[in-house]
Amino acid sequence: MAVAIEKEHFLETIGGEEAAARMDSESRADFIEDFLAGQLKGRPPTVAEVEERIETKPVRSGAGFLFAPLDGKVAKLPPMPPNPTIVDFFNLRFQARYTRNHCLQSATRAMQNGMSDDVILACLLHDTAAELVRSDHGYWGAQLYEPYVPEKVAFAIRYHQALRFYPDKDAGYEYPDLYRYLFGEDYVPPPHIEAAYKMLRNHKWYMEPRLVTVNDWYSFDPNAEVTIEPFLDLLGRNFKQPKEGLGNDNSPVAHMWRAIARPDSPL
Repeated sequence: MAVAIEKEHFLETIGGEEAAARMDSESRADFIEDFLAGQLKGRPPTVAEVEERIETKPVRSGAGFLFAPLDGKVAKLPPMPPNPTIVDFFNLRFQARYTRNHCLQSATRAMQNGMSDDVILACLLHDTAAELVRSDHGYWGAQLYEPYVPEKVAFAIRYHQALRFYPDKDAGYEYPDLYRYLFGEDYVPPPHIEAAYKMLRNHKWYMEPRLVTVNDWYSFDPNAEVTIEPFLDLLGRNFKQPKEGLGNDNSPVAHMWRAIARPDSPL
């Protein structure tokens, strides 16, 4: 029996129309097959079924987008300037087809909705650590930015990851149906996520990461035209750009920025 593909749902999973268009036919077929495995009989997979697919994939699902491009093609990257800024990383390293486009859409939505500077900046940066690693990307992201942004912004980046798994009707956030396909319909978040959620429900900064999730999930329009320019003033006021350049300032996370800047280094 043929299984219908919900186009919008599929494109969200693959990273948008641009990502789909850049895939060669073989890569696209593999991705469609993987996607359909969860669509059989109109139901999401179970956790066990998700785990059965692990050995069928060429790279692990947690690999960063810069290191494992969605289209399966590694392109030569333009050189970074001697003292790279956060804007240089947006323009030269954060992948346009997913990370950059999605984060700019999220921040644009937050700005249009009249969010605070902290929430807008957190939305702008929240998924960029996925260039390095997708697993626990909220925690990686908070660590990546802690030396350079206000404490509340790092807090929002860190804990948006936990709050994604818990609906909040009053805030306008529902559990994403996509997660039932990615994680399994019977998925239970690990203990550190559950503990974070319980802590956050009573935290004075609960709404900051929650508003990131609200402005996050609804920001996957592959046709949106977004740029970094509307956020330059915000970054100038709230991002502590090191004069030596990100990766050259001997901060505790400089090595992470160097890894993003030079992903082709074998060691």
